[in-house]
Amino acid sequence: MLVLSGLLVVVLGFAFRVNPLLVVTVAGLVTGLTGGLGFLKTLATLGHAFTESRYVAIVWLVLPVIGLLERAGLKERAREVVTGMQRATAGRVLLAYLALRQVTAALGLVSLGGHPQMVRPLIAPMAEGAAERDVHDIDDATRHLVRAHAAAADNIGVFFGEDIFIAIGSILLIKGVMEQAGIIVLPTRLALWAIPTAIAAFVVHGARLLLLDRRLAARNTRAA
Repeated sequence: MLVLSGLLVVVLGFAFRVNPLLVVTVAGLVTGLTGGLGFLKTLATLGHAFTESRYVAIVWLVLPVIGLLERAGLKERAREVVTGMQRATAGRVLLAYLALRQVTAALGLVSLGGHPQMVRPLIAPMAEGAAERDVHDIDDATRHLVRAHAAAADNIGVFFGEDIFIAIGSILLIKGVMEQAGIIVLPTRLALWAIPTAIAAFVVHGARLLLLDRRLAARNTRAA
């Protein structure tokens, strides 16, 4: 049971809002030490996992670039661009991103978007800028509503779009589970049947994004 103490470190670290990287590192050290690996062996295991994982290296390369762009005024510039486009409402901006995210995910480009590299520095400020133009004296609740819809557009777009790409992990997982049950199915068939679901998800969430504009307009009317 002591090996599970690493999970306790993660829970406590996130509960007290400690730096996530520090929390995960300490949790890994605690897990390794309680598991009997020893300090040097634990460090070696963590280092090996770091160097073998391409995605960890990519994150370390992307995050500083995003930080520099934000410091240079990326979010403010995104707001200015959308504010100058009179027909670009918050719902329409997010609807366009939903379509882009779903199409690119269907082509296997699941890393093209994402919360840290796309939604937070670019998409959410653009939608928020459109809302600021259309809603007088916008409050924090409305800002958080727009940001939540921006995050949802990314999640739904990639979740229902990636299954159309036959070489994605979810398709291979479904294929493996079905083969264990004695059902042989080709990945192309699974991807084909994912298309109607993706279209339905786009229609449903697209309607929610357009309803967001109506909610913002209603708040603007009440404020007036």
